Amino acid sequence: MSTFAGRFAGQTAVITGGASGVGRELAARLTTEGATVSIWDRDECALSEAIQFTGAIHSKVVDVTDAAQISAAALEANTKLGRIDILVVSAGITGPTTTLWDYPPEDWHQVIDVNLNGTYHCCRAVVPYMLKNDYGRIVNISSVAGKEGNPNASAYSTSKAGVIGLTKSLGKELAKTGIRVNCVTPATFRSPILAQLTQGQIDYMLSRIPMGRIGETEEVAALVSWLVSRECSFSTAATFDISGGRTTY
Repeated sequence: MSTFAGRFAGQTAVITGGASGVGRELAARLTTEGATVSIWDRDECALSEAIQFTGAIHSKVVDVTDAAQISAAALEANTKLGRIDILVVSAGITGPTTTLWDYPPEDWHQVIDVNLNGTYHCCRAVVPYMLKNDYGRIVNISSVAGKEGNPNASAYSTSKAGVIGLTKSLGKELAKTGIRVNCVTPATFRSPILAQLTQGQIDYMLSRIPMGRIGETEEVAALVSWLVSRECSFSTAATFDISGGRTTY
């Protein structure tokens, strides 16, 4: 993992889905680069292990679909860390692999609730703290599925398209402040979320990547670490591709 020592010295970060995958990798990188990090996740056991791996000084077991829980977690993190400079919303689920007409309504609502409503709850809770300091960096993790729509993944594709729309809207609302809001759209990358997919679904997504390989969490974390830095000053309401050439728009 290539890092920039001291890049985030004196800054604080909240990362949801911080117990695994991109969230965990990013938390470790930001800590190494000087940030004080709070990781949120619903998996208490994985969260305990991630604290040791990432060096985060604060953690919170939360359900991102619960607005009251997220508001309380944001207040606690702001109090513990002294401020919130960075928010990365990485928590997400894939849902079933099936056609839309066979998609169970309860699963549809769960995927939308976690991926899209969860992003809304987190941004809504944290932005007021950033506005007080007129500074912040927010990155929402979307997906190439939000751009193209993966077959047999209608809820996931819809939720991730919604995250792109939410990011564009919020970024423009905050454009004249010191807060920047962007999202990234990874293709398939090596993380625990792959366990939620069938091999057929993984093979389909891999076949769409011109580089012919799955991405690594370190590669996504590297892009996000720039987006949450002070250097990212003239990009907001934007979508950044990291897909091995699959989507380049």
